[in-house]
Amino acid sequence: MLKKFLKPTTLTNQLSLAVLILRLGFTGLLATHGYGKLQSFLAGDHDFPDPFHVSPVASQVLTIFAEFFCSILLILGLFTRLASGILIICMLVIAFIIHGPDPLGDKEHALLYTIAFIVIFLTGPGKYSLDARFYK
Repeated sequence: MLKKFLKPTTLTNQLSLAVLILRLGFTGLLATHGYGKLQSFLAGDHDFPDPFHVSPVASQVLTIFAEFFCSILLILGLFTRLASGILIICMLVIAFIIHGPDPLGDKEHALLYTIAFIVIFLTGPGKYSLDARFYK
């Protein structure tokens, strides 16, 4: 068993495992933020920032879609590039519009998520994903 663990893996396997860890780690954490927003929305709390003046409810729904539902898609590795693209846009809006005048420390989380989602967008989902199963 130890020999199997210590056996060198191919770079493809290592990269796919690294992307899987990145996908699960970042989107698992972000989904908790989206879930909290979803719970607030379902409880009738619609006091939400409206940076594009579409309405607080529309902004809230779009943010919930990105942070919760796109995170679930990334966890599954399904529609990976589309979901990560949506999350990149969401995080950039949070960093530079919602927290625009704030110090860097207030933008830091959104920027870290942005970097991770850019990497996922560029690498794709890796072989440990539903995309790899369905789109061979």
